[in-house]
Amino acid sequence: MSDFYTTSSSDYARATYERIEIDPSAPFIMGPYNTYHLFSDPKRMGFLFARYKFVAKMFEGQERVLEIGCQEGLGTLVVAKAVKQVVATDFYKPHIESCQSRLGNRVSNIEFKGHDIIDGPVGNDFNAAFSLDVFEHIDPSQEDLYMKNIATSLTQHGILIIGIPSLESQQYASEGSKAGHINCKSGEQFREFCKSYFHTVFMFGMNDEVVHTGFLPMAHYLFAVCVTPKQ
Repeated sequence: MSDFYTTSSSDYARATYERIEIDPSAPFIMGPYNTYHLFSDPKRMGFLFARYKFVAKMFEGQERVLEIGCQEGLGTLVVAKAVKQVVATDFYKPHIESCQSRLGNRVSNIEFKGHDIIDGPVGNDFNAAFSLDVFEHIDPSQEDLYMKNIATSLTQHGILIIGIPSLESQQYASEGSKAGHINCKSGEQFREFCKSYFHTVFMFGMNDEVVHTGFLPMAHYLFAVCVTPKQ
């Protein structure tokens, strides 16, 4: 019995499906938060994957990478394809338990680990680290501790990428987002903050899925690429 509704399509068109080995008994299940966003506002998934793709391209070939705030691990999968190993952390126990149960046996180069970066560094041997959509939730009184503990987790020439919504974007944010976004900064404010902990900081803007080097006050989202921690 054929899997196709028609015999009119070409052999080439059918071969597109037949040459990929699919295991129907092993579907991927997203976590509840990402499932909610998929059905409530699907375009957010495009933004999420674009942000993690930027990190993956910047970190291509890195040996040991730390993620701070992995949530349900969906974006972590993108970065894991580009690097040797990822240690993905989050301070929220249900997120880590969900990642371990859904992804632990399917992706060999990701270790999901419960940790609050405010409590301290995660070792000191990571070549690179990234933290997307976390900093804006950090109490300003703890932002230095957050940054110090990440920098301490890196090797001497380590790289850090932090992604946050820009301060200018908050006039368009929903009331729910504004309630949790207690620490947004403008591009230049963010650059100067990061330069307190790293010798070199490159700033990028992002609007929807597009990363650019344009006028930072017009960027909805900011990436700080920080190179070489200050000892």
